[in-house]
Amino acid sequence: MANDDAVFRSILEESPEAVIWADRQGTVRFWNRGAEELFGYAAAEAIGQRMDLIIPENLRARHWEGYDRVMVQGEPSRYGRREMLKVPALRKDGSRASVEFTLLAVEHPEYGLIAVAVLRDASETFAELRDLRKRLAEAEARAGGASPT
Repeated sequence: MANDDAVFRSILEESPEAVIWADRQGTVRFWNRGAEELFGYAAAEAIGQRMDLIIPENLRARHWEGYDRVMVQGEPSRYGRREMLKVPALRKDGSRASVEFTLLAVEHPEYGLIAVAVLRDASETFAELRDLRKRLAEAEARAGGASPT
């Protein structure tokens, strides 16, 4: 089993998907290579910091309200559901990324209840969708202004 633990840890650390764990207070306790690449912070910079480092300022109040409801008050949430959530996130350089992620709340032997997020950068997909919506709106506007024959 000890070898399995090392393999599982290696999988988590080396995953191309960002994997982040945070404790009940929202302090980052695990930050893998995928998170380093997505957000620009080295694990040593992120671990021990609050999740605010990747949450855009205008979304923080809403985030922490929901986080508190689930992690402190124990209310049901989207944690553990299969649906992919989509939100803007903040990179170290101040730029924004559009991320898709799933959440899971699990018991950790050292930290108690933790939130585990597996995230991926969906910025390109969101940009393509935004462009398509814009082009569709423009086409509809042109069609609406055309005279019937």
